[in-house]
Amino acid sequence: MKMKVLFVCIHNSARSQMAEAFLKHMAGDRFDVASAGLEPGTLNPFVVKAMQEIGIDISTNVTKSVFDLFKDGRKFDYVIAVCDAEAAERCPIFPSMKKKMHWSFADPSSITGTDEAKLAAARRVRDEIKTKISEWITTV
Repeated sequence: MKMKVLFVCIHNSARSQMAEAFLKHMAGDRFDVASAGLEPGTLNPFVVKAMQEIGIDISTNVTKSVFDLFKDGRKFDYVIAVCDAEAAERCPIFPSMKKKMHWSFADPSSITGTDEAKLAAARRVRDEIKTKISEWITTV
């Protein structure tokens, strides 16, 4: 039976979407993966582009509310917050949850400046998340 994993961040527009995509890509045979946000927004176009550069298309993903998943009675073994600690504290506790974890990554959506600077930030966070997922799946 697949372990159920939920990645959570503020808007479900960047970090949690990348984490979900990487875990599905690397170990979808072992994990049932979802992502959601505390205040769902819209997908970050620079994150979509950064993921497309490495062959993962998230352009049709839809942002979701963590509270809707909670109200729907969804069950998760792991709930992993990929935002800052303050936001991570706002995540609901899912009754079936075995472990709540927090992996802090910078928010690519908070970067200002040129499109190239925004894309560079998305790439940097993408690579950090990929590394963390790669390491984590060897321990679970």
